Amino acid sequence: MPWRLTRCLQDFLDVAGDYLRTEPARNTVMLTILESLRQRGLAVYGDTPPIFGWHTDAARLTDGALLQTPPYPVLLAPLPEGSVPDLIELLTESGSPLAAVNLAGPDEASVSAAWAAVTAGGTVTARTRSRLFWLAGLVPPDPAPAGCARVATDGDLGLLVSWHAAFADEAESIAIEPERTVRDRMSYGGIMLWEADAEPVAMAALSREVAGVTRVVTVYTPPRFRRCGYGGAITTTVSQAALDAGAAQVVLYTDVANPTSNALYQRLGYRPVEDRVLLDLQPGSIP
Repeated sequence: MPWRLTRCLQDFLDVAGDYLRTEPARNTVMLTILESLRQRGLAVYGDTPPIFGWHTDAARLTDGALLQTPPYPVLLAPLPEGSVPDLIELLTESGSPLAAVNLAGPDEASVSAAWAAVTAGGTVTARTRSRLFWLAGLVPPDPAPAGCARVATDGDLGLLVSWHAAFADEAESIAIEPERTVRDRMSYGGIMLWEADAEPVAMAALSREVAGVTRVVTVYTPPRFRRCGYGGAITTTVSQAALDAGAAQVVLYTDVANPTSNALYQRLGYRPVEDRVLLDLQPGSIP
Protein backbone atom coordinates (compact mmCIF):
# COMPACT_ATOMS: atom_id res chain seq x y z
CA MET A 1 0.00 0.00 0.00
CA PRO A 2 1.57 3.34 -1.04
CA TRP A 3 0.21 5.20 2.02
CA ARG A 4 2.26 5.02 5.22
CA LEU A 5 1.38 6.28 8.72
CA THR A 6 3.62 7.22 11.62
CA ARG A 7 3.51 8.92 15.02
CA CYS A 8 7.09 10.14 14.60
CA LEU A 9 7.37 13.77 13.54
CA GLN A 10 10.97 13.49 12.40
CA ASP A 11 10.27 10.45 10.23
CA PHE A 12 7.49 12.37 8.54
CA LEU A 13 9.62 15.48 8.01
CA ASP A 14 12.41 13.38 6.55
CA VAL A 15 10.08 11.82 4.00
CA ALA A 16 7.52 14.54 3.24
CA GLY A 17 9.14 17.83 4.28
CA ASP A 18 10.74 18.66 0.94
CA TYR A 19 7.59 17.64 -0.93
CA LEU A 20 5.45 20.06 1.12
CA ARG A 21 7.95 22.89 0.67
CA THR A 22 7.76 22.69 -3.11
CA GLU A 23 4.41 24.54 -2.84
CA PRO A 24 4.69 26.38 0.49
CA ALA A 25 1.71 28.68 0.02
CA ARG A 26 -0.61 25.86 -0.97
CA ASN A 27 0.65 23.76 1.97
CA THR A 28 0.92 26.64 4.44
CA VAL A 29 -1.39 25.20 7.10
CA MET A 30 0.35 21.85 7.25
CA LEU A 31 3.80 23.41 7.22
CA THR A 32 3.06 25.83 10.06
CA ILE A 33 1.45 23.10 12.18
CA LEU A 34 4.54 20.96 11.67
CA GLU A 35 6.82 23.83 12.65
CA SER A 36 4.82 24.43 15.84
CA LEU A 37 5.04 20.74 16.70
CA ARG A 38 8.77 20.80 16.04
CA GLN A 39 9.42 23.87 18.16
CA ARG A 40 6.86 23.50 20.95
CA GLY A 41 6.39 19.74 21.25
CA LEU A 42 3.75 17.24 20.17
CA ALA A 43 1.27 18.40 22.83
CA VAL A 44 1.01 21.97 21.54
CA TYR A 45 -2.45 21.32 20.03
CA GLY A 46 -3.70 18.69 22.46
CA ASP A 47 -2.71 15.70 24.55
CA THR A 48 -3.46 13.02 21.93
CA PRO A 49 -0.35 12.34 19.78
CA PRO A 50 -0.57 13.56 16.18
CA ILE A 51 -0.82 11.22 13.20
CA PHE A 52 1.32 11.75 10.11
CA GLY A 53 1.13 10.04 6.73
CA TRP A 54 2.53 10.15 3.23
CA HIS A 55 1.87 8.62 -0.16
CA THR A 56 4.51 7.50 -2.65
CA ASP A 57 4.23 6.98 -6.38
CA ALA A 58 5.54 4.11 -8.49
CA ALA A 59 9.04 5.61 -8.36
CA ARG A 60 8.78 5.77 -4.53
CA LEU A 61 8.70 9.55 -4.57
CA THR A 62 6.43 11.32 -2.07
CA ASP A 63 3.38 12.76 -3.83
CA GLY A 64 0.84 13.14 -1.00
CA ALA A 65 0.70 13.87 2.72
CA LEU A 66 -1.69 13.96 5.66
CA LEU A 67 -1.60 15.26 9.21
CA GLN A 68 -4.00 15.08 12.13
CA THR A 69 -3.65 16.73 15.52
CA PRO A 70 -6.67 15.27 17.38
CA PRO A 71 -9.38 16.39 17.92
CA TYR A 72 -8.96 18.45 14.76
CA PRO A 73 -9.91 16.98 11.35
CA VAL A 74 -7.47 15.18 9.11
CA LEU A 75 -5.59 17.71 6.96
CA LEU A 76 -4.72 16.55 3.46
CA ALA A 77 -2.29 17.91 0.90
CA PRO A 78 -3.50 17.58 -2.72
CA LEU A 79 -4.34 13.93 -3.27
CA PRO A 80 -2.72 11.67 -5.87
CA GLU A 81 -5.21 10.23 -8.31
CA GLY A 82 -6.83 7.01 -7.10
CA SER A 83 -5.26 7.18 -3.63
CA VAL A 84 -8.36 7.75 -1.49
CA PRO A 85 -9.73 4.17 -1.12
CA ASP A 86 -6.38 2.92 0.21
CA LEU A 87 -6.23 5.88 2.60
CA ILE A 88 -9.69 5.16 4.02
CA GLU A 89 -8.78 1.50 4.48
CA LEU A 90 -5.44 2.24 6.13
CA LEU A 91 -6.84 4.78 8.60
CA THR A 92 -9.69 2.45 9.50
CA GLU A 93 -7.34 -0.47 10.10
CA SER A 94 -5.06 1.74 12.21
CA GLY A 95 -7.88 2.66 14.58
CA SER A 96 -8.08 6.22 13.28
CA PRO A 97 -11.11 6.16 10.96
CA LEU A 98 -11.94 9.29 9.01
CA ALA A 99 -14.64 11.50 10.55
CA ALA A 100 -13.77 14.85 8.98
CA VAL A 101 -11.20 15.93 6.40
CA ASN A 102 -9.85 19.29 5.27
CA LEU A 103 -8.81 19.03 1.64
CA ALA A 104 -8.23 20.95 -1.57
CA GLY A 105 -11.44 21.83 -3.40
CA PRO A 106 -10.58 19.85 -6.55
CA ASP A 107 -10.32 16.67 -4.43
CA GLU A 108 -13.85 16.90 -3.01
CA ALA A 109 -15.46 14.84 -5.77
CA SER A 110 -12.91 12.01 -5.58
CA VAL A 111 -13.14 11.79 -1.78
CA SER A 112 -16.95 11.79 -1.87
CA ALA A 113 -17.02 9.09 -4.53
CA ALA A 114 -14.44 6.93 -2.73
CA TRP A 115 -16.25 7.27 0.60
CA ALA A 116 -19.52 6.13 -0.99
CA ALA A 117 -17.79 3.22 -2.71
CA VAL A 118 -15.68 2.00 0.21
CA THR A 119 -18.17 2.45 3.04
CA ALA A 120 -21.65 1.07 3.44
CA GLY A 121 -24.18 3.76 4.34
CA GLY A 122 -21.65 6.55 4.81
CA THR A 123 -22.49 10.09 3.69
CA VAL A 124 -20.47 13.24 3.02
CA THR A 125 -21.46 16.78 4.03
CA ALA A 126 -19.54 19.98 3.36
CA ARG A 127 -19.21 21.85 6.66
CA THR A 128 -17.28 24.91 5.49
CA ARG A 129 -15.56 26.15 2.36
CA SER A 130 -12.53 28.41 2.57
CA ARG A 131 -10.50 30.40 0.06
CA LEU A 132 -6.75 30.95 0.03
CA PHE A 133 -5.61 34.50 -0.78
CA TRP A 134 -2.07 35.80 -1.32
CA LEU A 135 -0.92 39.38 -0.90
CA ALA A 136 -0.19 40.90 -4.31
CA GLY A 137 0.51 44.40 -2.98
CA LEU A 138 -0.59 45.91 0.30
CA VAL A 139 -3.17 48.72 0.05
CA PRO A 140 -3.74 50.25 3.52
CA PRO A 141 -7.24 51.55 4.29
CA ASP A 142 -7.68 55.23 3.55
CA PRO A 143 -8.63 56.90 5.77
CA ALA A 144 -7.21 54.75 8.55
CA PRO A 145 -9.32 54.44 11.70
CA ALA A 146 -8.35 56.10 14.95
CA GLY A 147 -5.85 54.26 17.09
CA CYS A 148 -2.65 52.28 16.68
CA ALA A 149 -1.33 48.73 16.84
CA ARG A 150 0.92 46.98 19.32
CA VAL A 151 2.26 43.48 19.91
CA ALA A 152 0.25 41.56 22.50
CA THR A 153 1.93 40.88 25.85
CA ASP A 154 1.41 38.49 28.75
CA GLY A 155 -0.94 40.99 30.32
CA ASP A 156 -3.35 40.45 27.42
CA LEU A 157 -3.58 36.68 27.92
CA GLY A 158 -7.10 36.57 29.36
CA LEU A 159 -8.49 38.88 26.70
CA LEU A 160 -6.80 36.98 23.89
CA VAL A 161 -8.07 33.61 25.11
CA SER A 162 -11.63 34.92 25.27
CA TRP A 163 -11.36 36.49 21.82
CA HIS A 164 -9.88 33.32 20.31
CA ALA A 165 -12.78 31.33 21.80
CA ALA A 166 -15.30 33.85 20.45
CA PHE A 167 -13.67 33.73 17.00
CA ALA A 168 -13.89 29.93 16.94
CA ASP A 169 -17.52 30.06 18.07
CA GLU A 170 -18.48 32.46 15.29
CA ALA A 171 -16.56 30.41 12.73
CA GLU A 172 -18.13 27.20 14.08
CA SER A 173 -14.67 25.68 14.39
CA ILE A 174 -13.10 23.64 17.16
CA ALA A 175 -11.65 25.65 20.06
CA ILE A 176 -10.05 23.09 22.35
CA GLU A 177 -8.17 24.91 25.08
CA PRO A 178 -7.63 28.15 23.13
CA GLU A 179 -5.03 29.15 25.72
CA ARG A 180 -2.65 26.64 24.07
CA THR A 181 -2.98 28.49 20.77
CA VAL A 182 -2.57 31.91 22.35
CA ARG A 183 0.52 30.93 24.32
CA ASP A 184 2.09 29.35 21.26
CA ARG A 185 1.52 32.46 19.14
CA MET A 186 2.72 34.79 21.89
CA SER A 187 5.94 32.77 22.19
CA TYR A 188 7.12 34.32 18.91
CA GLY A 189 5.31 37.68 19.17
CA GLY A 190 2.68 36.53 16.69
CA ILE A 191 -0.41 38.39 17.98
CA MET A 192 -1.11 42.10 17.54
CA LEU A 193 -3.87 44.30 18.91
CA TRP A 194 -5.40 47.48 17.55
CA GLU A 195 -6.15 49.98 20.31
CA ALA A 196 -8.45 53.01 20.21
CA ASP A 197 -8.51 55.33 23.22
CA ALA A 198 -6.11 52.90 24.95
CA GLU A 199 -8.66 50.06 24.66
CA PRO A 200 -8.08 46.91 22.56
CA VAL A 201 -10.70 46.81 19.81
CA ALA A 202 -9.39 44.19 17.34
CA MET A 203 -6.74 41.52 16.99
CA ALA A 204 -4.94 39.56 14.30
CA ALA A 205 -2.18 36.97 14.41
CA LEU A 206 0.56 35.60 12.21
CA SER A 207 1.68 32.03 11.75
CA ARG A 208 5.34 31.15 11.97
CA GLU A 209 7.18 31.82 8.73
CA VAL A 210 7.95 28.55 6.97
CA ALA A 211 9.60 28.26 3.56
CA GLY A 212 9.15 32.00 3.02
CA VAL A 213 5.40 32.01 3.71
CA THR A 214 3.58 33.64 6.63
CA ARG A 215 -0.20 33.34 7.10
CA VAL A 216 -2.52 35.94 8.65
CA VAL A 217 -4.86 34.15 11.07
CA THR A 218 -7.63 34.86 13.59
CA VAL A 219 -8.58 38.38 12.56
CA TYR A 220 -11.25 39.29 15.11
CA THR A 221 -13.18 42.39 16.14
CA PRO A 222 -15.75 42.10 18.98
CA PRO A 223 -19.28 42.95 17.77
CA ARG A 224 -19.49 46.30 19.59
CA PHE A 225 -16.38 47.57 17.77
CA ARG A 226 -17.30 46.49 14.25
CA ARG A 227 -17.91 48.74 11.23
CA CYS A 228 -15.21 51.14 12.40
CA GLY A 229 -12.41 49.90 10.14
CA TYR A 230 -10.42 48.23 12.91
CA GLY A 231 -10.33 44.82 11.18
CA GLY A 232 -8.80 46.30 8.03
CA ALA A 233 -6.31 48.31 10.07
CA ILE A 234 -5.03 45.38 12.14
CA THR A 235 -4.88 43.13 9.05
CA THR A 236 -2.79 45.76 7.28
CA THR A 237 -0.50 46.04 10.30
CA VAL A 238 0.21 42.31 10.65
CA SER A 239 0.59 41.93 6.89
CA GLN A 240 3.22 44.67 6.85
CA ALA A 241 4.90 43.12 9.90
CA ALA A 242 5.21 39.83 8.02
CA LEU A 243 6.75 41.58 5.02
CA ASP A 244 9.13 43.53 7.26
CA ALA A 245 10.21 40.27 8.89
CA GLY A 246 11.23 38.92 5.49
CA ALA A 247 8.26 36.83 4.34
CA ALA A 248 8.37 36.22 0.59
CA GLN A 249 4.63 35.54 0.55
CA VAL A 250 1.84 36.57 2.92
CA VAL A 251 -1.38 34.57 2.68
CA LEU A 252 -4.67 34.12 4.50
CA TYR A 253 -7.85 32.07 4.33
CA THR A 254 -11.42 33.35 4.31
CA ASP A 255 -14.79 31.68 4.72
CA VAL A 256 -16.28 31.60 1.23
CA ALA A 257 -19.71 32.22 2.77
CA ASN A 258 -18.57 35.52 4.35
CA PRO A 259 -18.79 38.25 1.68
CA THR A 260 -17.63 40.94 4.13
CA SER A 261 -14.22 39.42 4.81
CA ASN A 262 -13.71 38.37 1.20
CA ALA A 263 -14.34 41.92 0.01
CA LEU A 264 -12.21 43.48 2.77
CA TYR A 265 -9.09 41.44 2.04
CA GLN A 266 -9.32 42.10 -1.68
CA ARG A 267 -9.50 45.85 -0.98
CA LEU A 268 -6.29 45.46 1.04
CA GLY A 269 -4.50 43.84 -1.92
CA TYR A 270 -5.10 40.11 -1.42
CA ARG A 271 -5.95 37.98 -4.44
CA PRO A 272 -7.70 34.56 -4.53
CA VAL A 273 -5.65 31.44 -5.24
CA GLU A 274 -7.71 28.30 -4.58
CA ASP A 275 -10.46 26.86 -2.40
CA ARG A 276 -10.48 24.20 0.29
CA VAL A 277 -13.39 22.36 1.90
CA LEU A 278 -13.97 20.74 5.29
CA LEU A 279 -16.02 17.57 4.84
CA ASP A 280 -17.86 15.67 7.56
CA LEU A 281 -17.85 11.93 6.82
CA GLN A 282 -20.74 10.23 8.56
CA PRO A 283 -19.97 6.69 9.74
CA GLY A 284 -20.38 3.80 7.39
CA SER A 285 -18.82 0.35 7.57
CA ILE A 286 -16.03 -1.23 5.60
CA PRO A 287 -17.54 -4.20 3.70
